[in-house]
Amino acid sequence: MVFRTSRNRDLSAVWFALGFPTVFTLVYFVLLDGLPSAWQQSAYAAGKLVQFLFPIFWVVRVQRERPLFHPPRMRDLRLGTAFGLALFAGLVILYHGVKPSGFLDTVAGQVRNKVEGLGFGAGPAFLGLAAFYVIFHSGLEEYYWRWFVFGQLRRLGTLSWAIGISSLGFMAHHIVIVGFFFPWSTGAGVLLTILASTAVAIGGAIWAWLYARTGSLYAAWVSHAFMDAAIFAVGYEMIL
Repeated sequence: MVFRTSRNRDLSAVWFALGFPTVFTLVYFVLLDGLPSAWQQSAYAAGKLVQFLFPIFWVVRVQRERPLFHPPRMRDLRLGTAFGLALFAGLVILYHGVKPSGFLDTVAGQVRNKVEGLGFGAGPAFLGLAAFYVIFHSGLEEYYWRWFVFGQLRRLGTLSWAIGISSLGFMAHHIVIVGFFFPWSTGAGVLLTILASTAVAIGGAIWAWLYARTGSLYAAWVSHAFMDAAIFAVGYEMIL
């Protein structure tokens, strides 16, 4: 009975962690779009605070466990760099392959408007945001999605099940962001949303596999950082 109760308790925490980022992304990214940037930034900050404090609260206060984070190993950094460079190159090549079609011209305008609406339209502000995401936010997402969500699912089920569910959850809030920029009224918009969201899920699966293989977040963190760098490089070219 105790095992069943604790299992149900931990499952409820996982379901919350899987769904919360999508809900709060809908709020700050879609529902508050067009409102003053201070409102959007406040909603974003509040949502991120809840998101990133919840795992450590749950593990320490509810499960009564002591988290262990190992120092980086050179092989983990090399592995993460190799995957990260491949993802970086893949996104940049895809972008420059689609760009000549002119389809992304409208998307570029939407990206520019959204960045300005969030208060990061100026060059230094955008570069500061990019640095935060590449260096810090990529690590926080790995802590959230791989260490907590994937880690909890791994305790409750098989490796493949944990990778699949955690990757779909990781993909879900990105669908909100991607779908905001690509018009769903056109077949091309729907197709690109599906392709981009699928790529996010694949990336999440790769990072979960890296975490499972190495037992460390650093390989996934480095790889994720390269991917974020590619996204902001493409975004910077768009807003210019």
